[in-house]
Amino acid sequence: MALLRSSNPLTIKYAISSFTQSSRFYSSASNYQNILVSAPKPGVGLTLNALSSPLFRELNNALEEFDNDASTGAIVLTGNEKAFAAGADIKEMKDLTFSRAYNTNFISSWSSTIPGLRTPLIAAVNGFALGGGCELALMADILYCSSTATFGQPEVKLGIIPGAGGSQRLTNAIGKSRAMEIILTGKNFSGTEAGQWGVAAKVFENAEACVEGAIEIASKISAMSRVATRAAKEVVNKSQEVSLREGLEYERKVFHSLFGSKDQKIGECCIHYGTDDTSLG
Repeated sequence: MALLRSSNPLTIKYAISSFTQSSRFYSSASNYQNILVSAPKPGVGLTLNALSSPLFRELNNALEEFDNDASTGAIVLTGNEKAFAAGADIKEMKDLTFSRAYNTNFISSWSSTIPGLRTPLIAAVNGFALGGGCELALMADILYCSSTATFGQPEVKLGIIPGAGGSQRLTNAIGKSRAMEIILTGKNFSGTEAGQWGVAAKVFENAEACVEGAIEIASKISAMSRVATRAAKEVVNKSQEVSLREGLEYERKVFHSLFGSKDQKIGECCIHYGTDDTSLG
């Protein structure tokens, strides 16, 4: 899995990568043990392993660091051509009892941080995104994938169900009937189908084009006003939680509030003078 952070157009700031234990790397820039933080180019943020609680703790820490960095305008989460994230580490779950899972609130950390991020998150999915990997992709604000990507919630084959939001977010994305078919049978669906069903915003021919497309959209987003993009993300997410009437009222209040921002005044100046130079004012 990889995490890309965009701070300005066409730049890459950080790459975070995780590896199997037999080839685990450590970065002098951090204390991460399951992911590697490096800086291949000045400018966006990259992580490949079976998903586990230790990995998510480090991923959450990295995401929070990016989210709190004023220079970060967007984050891209991706993997390699073979897998975005192939699912949970079965070894972590095989000896779990109900008492231990319940008392430790097992898997809660997997979805505790991403929903609260203020910075837009783009998932670039190639290869397998199964189980927790599919759930992780669904948490993103924008999902891009290649046509050969494979999504699925196969938990029923292990005698369990999705536990990190799959039953909720997948149903919201594709409807009850399709979600039931996939979750009750453990059936996979392709990247092409993800695009047709509305899971993915865009489908690319290959993995390279998918990641490039995600970085490009991250660069476009990061060039926009930080306060406006964060507000836009907030109101869109609110639409998934409240009634239409409540959502419209909330949207209007946030819309009104933005007239108090310096970015709005600069934006109006740019339109008035017919320029994209946001340094005006």
